[in-house]
Amino acid sequence: MNMPSADHTPSHRRAEVARNTAETRITVRLDLDGTGEGRFATGIGFFDHMLDQIARHGMIDLDIRAEGDLHIDGHHTVEDVGITFGQAVHRAVGDKKGIRRYGHAYVPLDEALSRVVIDFSGRPGLVMNVPFKSGMIGTFDSQLAHEFFQGFANHAFVTLHVDNLRGENAHHQCETVFKAFGRALRMALELDPRSAGIVPSTKGSL
Repeated sequence: MNMPSADHTPSHRRAEVARNTAETRITVRLDLDGTGEGRFATGIGFFDHMLDQIARHGMIDLDIRAEGDLHIDGHHTVEDVGITFGQAVHRAVGDKKGIRRYGHAYVPLDEALSRVVIDFSGRPGLVMNVPFKSGMIGTFDSQLAHEFFQGFANHAFVTLHVDNLRGENAHHQCETVFKAFGRALRMALELDPRSAGIVPSTKGSL
């Protein structure tokens, strides 16, 4: 795996990470203080659409390129994108001084409603309750949403709670989850002018 690079001064919270294995080749470039511009090529159309929701609603400039063993299935590609994206966010956020740390969002789409809560705690953890109504959404296996968020949580070192509160259409369920995740991420990573230079923890570090 290539060594990641990062620039996480307050005005340049950027990172680039490459992950190369026998199963996948992933490159993630991001700017946490962007305008929501996204470019994606994972070979899985619906997954690209979901990643675009993160960029747009998280106000993160995000470029993700992936080549994976899709002739087997999408598992390795989706999981490894989650891992690499988590590594890039962890690198870009740096020592976490001045961030809000916590973020939450509720997002509806027609009959579906999802809630995501995130804590940049330094302690990886995922609790996810999304009872998808369909196993496949286009060529995207809905079970892989969990693998993406597990990979992200483990490598961004965040505690993440993801709940679909209601929904009858799997596309709507998944889209509300990814939109809410983007919104929660944006809130947690915002720089709080009242806490400039301060780590948001009584321990003094996260």
